[in-house]
Amino acid sequence: MSAGPTRRGLLAAAIAVAPGLFLVANAAPRPPGSAASARNRWDLLIDTTRCDAGCTACVDACRQEQGWGGPASDGPWIRKIEAIEMQTGRSVSLPLMCQHCAEPPCVEVCPTGASLRRADGIVLVDRHRCIGCRYCVMACPFAARFFVDAEVHDQRAATPRGKGTAEGCTLCVHRLDAGRLPACVEACAGGAMLFGDLLDPAAGISQALRARASTALRAELGLDAAIRYQGL
Repeated sequence: MSAGPTRRGLLAAAIAVAPGLFLVANAAPRPPGSAASARNRWDLLIDTTRCDAGCTACVDACRQEQGWGGPASDGPWIRKIEAIEMQTGRSVSLPLMCQHCAEPPCVEVCPTGASLRRADGIVLVDRHRCIGCRYCVMACPFAARFFVDAEVHDQRAATPRGKGTAEGCTLCVHRLDAGRLPACVEACAGGAMLFGDLLDPAAGISQALRARASTALRAELGLDAAIRYQGL
């Protein structure tokens, strides 16, 4: 299959395999070096029907890319969990990380502005402003923000970490800003993860969200999470 033309805003290629049915493939998020912009809202769609309970490829890729997982106190920036439907007992496996909410509780409670939301919707921690109060850790309803209370070794150049600061999934902003996909998305061989710009109606993720029902975790909180799940 030959590669299609590239342009700003083209996040995914779709190949028609039958009337009304498409296979969607991830592509580079945006041109390298372009600034974060409110014209984009980066979203991650996870199809739980394609997520193998025994697969940890996304977790392993994140650990390798970001350098967490050394001290016992390190929190997993992404982890696999089992969700069980109480009425039927049906269970599904899914990856859980910072949900990059449009209304993030971690940002609201941070007294120094260290917890912040970029123009493109990615929620981050400025470690230079973080005073280690852990308010964000307590505020996160997804238990996806962690506090580093041990010395950090073997750090990655693109992801500086430090004792006494909070941290969590960044959607690999260093890769995104270089025109690459998050490490977890690249590593998902089962095609359970689709990344793209929700504000681009032609993007693969927008098409997929229109085609099938999806949900956000803890949707009742009204946080408008950027991580969406299908098959729950």
